Amino acid sequence: MRAFLLALLLVLPMAAGAVQPDEILPDPAMEARARAITAELRCVVCRNESVDDSNAEIARDIRLMVRERLVAGDTDTEAVQYMVDRFGEYILLNPRPTGSNLILWITGPALLVAGLGIALMAARRRRRAGPEALSPEEEARLRALLDE
Repeated sequence: MRAFLLALLLVLPMAAGAVQPDEILPDPAMEARARAITAELRCVVCRNESVDDSNAEIARDIRLMVRERLVAGDTDTEAVQYMVDRFGEYILLNPRPTGSNLILWITGPALLVAGLGIALMAARRRRRAGPEALSPEEEARLRALLDE
């Protein structure tokens, strides 16, 4: 039981993320919007970690910028677009399937379909050909190996 409580106490701080108490907005609804936005933004120095979870200084600055935009009256979309304008599409953890990103969205599934097609064609070709007959020399060699 003590081990469970200790493990729980060690895991609880992780659930809070990296948001500091001085960053939290007084309005719970607006804070929830800010948390939802920063959970979808990538920290520009931490690989594949959201701004919401990162302890980097730049992540803190981004969290504060998002909150400033929301307090200024921006919608969620406008706040995200402000970040994209400032940092580029890289800041989005889930890039938009538009423009040059469309190539990345299409390439993976297209290669999977092409690979499955090639594998299917090879299997059909192998099935049609049937087993290859051995030459008399190969049969004699096989018998010699099996008799040993």
